[in-house]
Amino acid sequence: MSAVLSTATTATAAATSPAASATIDGFHLVIEALKLNGITTIYGLPGIPITDLTRMAQGEGMRVISFRHEQNAGHAASIAGYLNGVPGVCLTVSAPGFLNGLTALANATTNCFPMILVSGSSEREIVDLQQGDYEEMDQLAIAKPLAKAAYRVLHAEDIGVGIARAIRAAVSGRPGGVYLDLPAKLFAQTMDAAAGAASLIKVVDPAPRQIPAPEAVQRALELLKGAKKPLIVLGKGAAYARAEAEVRALVERSGIPYLPMSMAKGLLPDTHELSAAAARSYVLPEADVVVLIGARLNWLLSHGKGKTWGGKTPKDWGGQKFVQIDISPTEMDSNVRIDAPVVGDIGSCVSALLAGMGGSWPKPPAEWLNAVAERKNKNVAKMAETLAKDPRPMNFHSALAVVRDIVKANPDAMLVNEGANALDFTRSIVDMMKPRKRVDVGTWGVMGIGMGFAVAAAVETGQPVIAIEGDSAFGFSGMEVETICRYDLPVCVVIFNNNGVYRGTDKNLSGGTDAAPTQFVKDARYEKLMEAFGGVGVYATTPAQLRQGMEEAIRSRRPTLVNAIIDETAGTESGRITSLNPTLAKKAAAASN
Repeated sequence: MSAVLSTATTATAAATSPAASATIDGFHLVIEALKLNGITTIYGLPGIPITDLTRMAQGEGMRVISFRHEQNAGHAASIAGYLNGVPGVCLTVSAPGFLNGLTALANATTNCFPMILVSGSSEREIVDLQQGDYEEMDQLAIAKPLAKAAYRVLHAEDIGVGIARAIRAAVSGRPGGVYLDLPAKLFAQTMDAAAGAASLIKVVDPAPRQIPAPEAVQRALELLKGAKKPLIVLGKGAAYARAEAEVRALVERSGIPYLPMSMAKGLLPDTHELSAAAARSYVLPEADVVVLIGARLNWLLSHGKGKTWGGKTPKDWGGQKFVQIDISPTEMDSNVRIDAPVVGDIGSCVSALLAGMGGSWPKPPAEWLNAVAERKNKNVAKMAETLAKDPRPMNFHSALAVVRDIVKANPDAMLVNEGANALDFTRSIVDMMKPRKRVDVGTWGVMGIGMGFAVAAAVETGQPVIAIEGDSAFGFSGMEVETICRYDLPVCVVIFNNNGVYRGTDKNLSGGTDAAPTQFVKDARYEKLMEAFGGVGVYATTPAQLRQGMEEAIRSRRPTLVNAIIDETAGTESGRITSLNPTLAKKAAAASN
């Protein structure tokens, strides 16, 4: 948590601008309230009624990153919140602009990213009487079901309270998205400058530590002590909590193999000897006690039941016992029985487990560790053999062998990843060495996060960004390459271009001349889009060309787009979630009978 938000100080504010003014307006109260709480960057898109707010914020020293579409600005704000632990702020216009930002707000809430969507809106008296105002919409009512909290500020003297409540709601407990509604007339309201300064609130300790109950810790330790095949599953909640030191100590003292979810990769280096990532399909059904640390038993973990966990029928479910560490008590038992719930912040919970272990702790049985290592080594060797191949044209594996090397050589670089096959293959092939260096589609699996995440990752960290994109996924936010060029950000976008969704070989079943629904223009020259805005475009048909383009992008820190041409037959329908595709699931079921 930022020191700005956690330092215990009284709520005071600096003099407003201009300093000699006896009054202050709503515009400057919003700006000063954000700055007072350490929020110095706004992501958004100017327009009625917030254009002047963006100009004034920039004039007051804030960084305003202006996008081409509000959804991408919202995704940027959400991942900024994840990376910093301070709510990212997205600013939009009313109605359509607000709706564009709503997808990002909902995604932030689902993924537990702290974010505040601030939108201008029509006046209440007009909205409530449905009198047909410009972009009239009851935005607060629409946002409430999709956000962790939603607030509206009607009076200038309440701006400080509104922003303080939004900040606290976004980061306290389980983080999430918050909506803040600011009607147009609010900005023009004025009040005495001294009274305005006094009305602002510096939020003190918005995300306090939550210490687990001693009996809960003891229950978890007793369960672990009797385990024959224990497993730790790490989720992005552990990465957000900055609990890497505690998690590493727990893994190494206990000797328990661990499985990182995609955004938890790098909490410990993926090359760590106890990583079971390469043996995922083996350890999940075989483990007898599973410790979930900041991970939820949602669809990404097959809800804790079914074939993934060794159960062929419902009567077989429940073979594992679960220890779950989560800040939200209502998460427990959401899919299966949690035998040892440990409620609290992750750092405190893991520290409590470590303290309870004492000076010595029995290692898991050698049979379990050897079995995991054997399966892992076998799969690693098989992957190495596949990556060593050099097919023409490139496929996902040969292209990602290059990306893997580039990321290994630049461990501080940020990796952004989206797509279907582009996501799945990158997650399993590219190792991460440091925490919070990989950001991707997360819990919802939503496409379109790519360029927004890339912009924020560059702005917030100052490090080079490598964005690995499927050609379909890139289309959702591709126009933001202009934003990348406008702010001269060190972003290297790599598009795996196989001419379509999943692959480019589908046919029009009617025999007509229209392209199939999943087909794109053959051999599209995506790199020209980056060149059009002054960036660097690279057309790569070989691993050597891909490597050269990426290495130069990292070295020069110039906005770069590499159009990596891969075999159009590469890729599988729906990637690795074919079970969610009704047609494919039906075929798979028929094949197994």
